[in-house]
Amino acid sequence: QVQLVEAGGGLVQPGGSLRLSCAASGIMFRIYTMGWYRQAPGKQRELVASITSSGELNYADSVKGRFTISRDNAKNTVYLEMNSLKPEDTAVYYCHANTANNYWGQGTQVTVSS
Repeated sequence: QVQLVEAGGGLVQPGGSLRLSCAASGIMFRIYTMGWYRQAPGKQRELVASITSSGELNYADSVKGRFTISRDNAKNTVYLEMNSLKPEDTAVYYCHANTANNYWGQGTQVTVSS
């Protein structure tokens, strides 16, 4: 049974930081591209960042220079370090495993507000 379990969301003031984590089980984690997506109310889900099995990184233009994706294959975990958060970063953040079956986590809410 495949599980992607996110943690680390919450309420933060503008300019603050959060670190999301996603622990995977049931997949051969190290061989897959992992990604973080987000969906704000009334908007489509969008890619935030991804990391390939070889460590190649990809970021949405809106988060470049502020967010950092990383992975720890020994812990089957992918992280998203978010700095200089803005109100427009408010969304539900989802972990994604780019396998043939496209697995998703349950999502974690990030709210940036004063």
